[in-house]
Amino acid sequence: MADLLTARSLTPDSAVLTPDSTVPDPGTATDPERQPTPLELAERRIPPRYRHAQPDHPQVTTWIQQVVLAARPGPSGAPGIATGPSLLIAGPTGVGKTHQAYGAVRGLLHAGVRLRWQMTTAADLYAAHRPRPGHDSERHLRDLARCPLLLIDDLGAAKASEWTEELTYRLINSRYEHLLPTVLTTNLPTRDLRTALGDRVASRLAEMTERVVLTGPDRRRHPSAS
Repeated sequence: MADLLTARSLTPDSAVLTPDSTVPDPGTATDPERQPTPLELAERRIPPRYRHAQPDHPQVTTWIQQVVLAARPGPSGAPGIATGPSLLIAGPTGVGKTHQAYGAVRGLLHAGVRLRWQMTTAADLYAAHRPRPGHDSERHLRDLARCPLLLIDDLGAAKASEWTEELTYRLINSRYEHLLPTVLTTNLPTRDLRTALGDRVASRLAEMTERVVLTGPDRRRHPSAS
């Protein structure tokens, strides 16, 4: 991956990671005295299934470039996430949407961007905000709303209600207003987002996201398709 001194000359192909650019798995034997790099620490948060995900779709690599170019220098001199476009990856089950979403995170990491990010599925988002003793759901929502980069997987998959629509609206609207990059995946055709998520959410997504539509067979049922 190009370093930050050449980030402004990134090409779509340069966002595709090579085998040499992968980070050792947490279980890989390493020098016990060597401290893990920030890149290694960040990548260890990615689930093992997606730890070597490749951002190989051209629209995804273009999005990575846009976010890198918009990054601003931090206290250490390394650029951090600033404002930028969001990404909506749509397609049927098993075509690689989550793979591309984690690939986008890895692409930013390998470009040298300091990255504070969080990931949730839509179902987990709603579960985390159901009332229960000792849990501050409003604080959790604020953390997601303010995080420099947020991944939301399977948007629209949970059963819709006025409560889920309002919660989704509050989160999406906050990120929309502050121009914070958000990566979303959905099994829904983009034409059905308004019905599933409500007019307010669908309208904001239409303006704030670059849309990627994936097609093909279910890779989980037909591994050779990947």
